[in-house]
Amino acid sequence: MAWTLTGDLGEYLAAAGEFLRSDPVQHTIELAAVEQMRARGVAAFGSPGPLFGWWRPGDGPVAAAALHTPPYPVLVTPLPAGAAPPLARALLARGRAPGGVNGAQPDAVRFAAAWTELTGAGSRVIRRSRLFRLATLTPLAPGPGGAARVATAADRDLVTSWMTEFAAETGGSPGPQPGETDDQLSNGRLTLWEADGVPVSVAGFKRPAAGVVRIGPVYTPPGQRRRGYAAAVTAAVTRAALDAGADGVVLFTDLATEASNALYPRLGYQPVADLTMLGFTS
Repeated sequence: MAWTLTGDLGEYLAAAGEFLRSDPVQHTIELAAVEQMRARGVAAFGSPGPLFGWWRPGDGPVAAAALHTPPYPVLVTPLPAGAAPPLARALLARGRAPGGVNGAQPDAVRFAAAWTELTGAGSRVIRRSRLFRLATLTPLAPGPGGAARVATAADRDLVTSWMTEFAAETGGSPGPQPGETDDQLSNGRLTLWEADGVPVSVAGFKRPAAGVVRIGPVYTPPGQRRRGYAAAVTAAVTRAALDAGADGVVLFTDLATEASNALYPRLGYQPVADLTMLGFTS
């Protein structure tokens, strides 16, 4: 039993693609990242390039996967017993120093413990998040005044500033990567909610991956909150994803944000799983 690591996207998909596609909801981050790299190249997440990994018990099928796309933490699927320490050793041997780990809490904690033992680093909780999947879309009624529209290149500066503010508020995210906002705008994957002709909220979605579309981010500037704009724009992009043929629609919330965790169930989203992001400290 051992980890195989590679920087080759094709090799990763040939080995672990079936495993990831077996549960496209649980593996939404990995699969969406794959689609991003297919469309924009493996440099889509910056430098150094991505490192892919999979765990195969003997001659059996792949049973776990890992993905490191700096500057994001290493992402792990549920790990079989004993798989965390060899993953930490394998990453270290490849010269990788992930700033943290993201995964189900037991797996994130096990990997962090292994990394701490190897490097002496400490760890702290950066964010706890919850994955939701849409059951039946139920827009809130009555909704706020205004209407949704697809963002265009003319909205680039506004959207970029909002995405930067979103990253700063939520933590654990470096903000939009070079070219990311332009890519979303060119593909119509950002929607604005306007009130009296003025943008007041934004929501985006990732490229479809194995039939699943992930909504996010959803951001409303502080001065426009508590007016129903986030609910309205989320319902609009969810409807757009369904109309485009998505088999499933998912999103993540920050468990520390009570408002969003109460909102999305009212729109028809149901909780699926919780993730914990730990950051490593010197």
